[in-house]
Amino acid sequence: MLRCTRAWRLPLEGLGPHSPSFARVPVAPSSSGGRGEAEPRPLPLSYSLLDGEAALPAVIFLHGLFGCKTNFNSIAKAFAQQTGRRVLTVDARNHGNSPHSPDMSYEIMSQDLQDLLPQLGLVPCVVVGHSMGGRTAMLLALQRPELVERLIAVDISPVEGTGSSHFPAYVAAMRTVNIPDGLPRSRARKLADEQLSSVVQNLAVRQHLLTNLVEVDGRLAWRLNLDALAQHLDKLLTFPQRQESYLGPTLFLLGGNSQFVHPSHHPEIMRLFPRAQIQTVPNAGHWIHAERPQDFIDAIRGFLV
Repeated sequence: MLRCTRAWRLPLEGLGPHSPSFARVPVAPSSSGGRGEAEPRPLPLSYSLLDGEAALPAVIFLHGLFGCKTNFNSIAKAFAQQTGRRVLTVDARNHGNSPHSPDMSYEIMSQDLQDLLPQLGLVPCVVVGHSMGGRTAMLLALQRPELVERLIAVDISPVEGTGSSHFPAYVAAMRTVNIPDGLPRSRARKLADEQLSSVVQNLAVRQHLLTNLVEVDGRLAWRLNLDALAQHLDKLLTFPQRQESYLGPTLFLLGGNSQFVHPSHHPEIMRLFPRAQIQTVPNAGHWIHAERPQDFIDAIRGFLV
């Protein structure tokens, strides 16, 4: 059985400097901007939960930057069917159908999960995080190891790499997309693709970004909170400095064709995650779960045995 949170209305983002002003829904106010103010508050994230055997640790899938929980739809269904486990997919704040907030960091995204997972009765659980979601999962395991039975970080490390060097340009390009009102949806998406193509030359990456262009009230809008991403992107491209380690079983699953994790990252991986295994999926790039879905599932199932 599939259970979902209630649908959140998308906070609308302008598509460019000449876009009409959209009505906005309320977003969570920043609670971290002034001296002496409270820490940012957790947000009620949008999620989908596939039911399974309560005696087995649930598996949580966390998407990467520019992604959403539906990136793991087919993976989650196959994994639930093949293992009998409960499987949760989650939209990070400022992504997918989760609320928008001016606060964006790995610390607050970890807090969001520390709030959500016990509410759903899913701890301790297996946390699988891709890219940005992988770093969120790492920090969750370091901060609250009792919540994480096993950790799987997909094509990301706790060390800043060169693989994400294009991300600031992607955000800037998305913010400048300008789509006139009244265009048919197919033409509007094609126009957005054309405008992105000068900066985002890889077709697969453009198609991934364009999944965030959705129709709301008859207009196309980015469901990502591009303002918050642009403001905090430097924090998302690094990992918070930590002294503690996570002693649970850990898998770093890497794409054989990806440049996100280098051998020079291995000492820091082993310092923070002493029981880490490092496994490579051949002929896969950064989006392993999309490019080699069965190999991705097999690797995780093998690690859970």
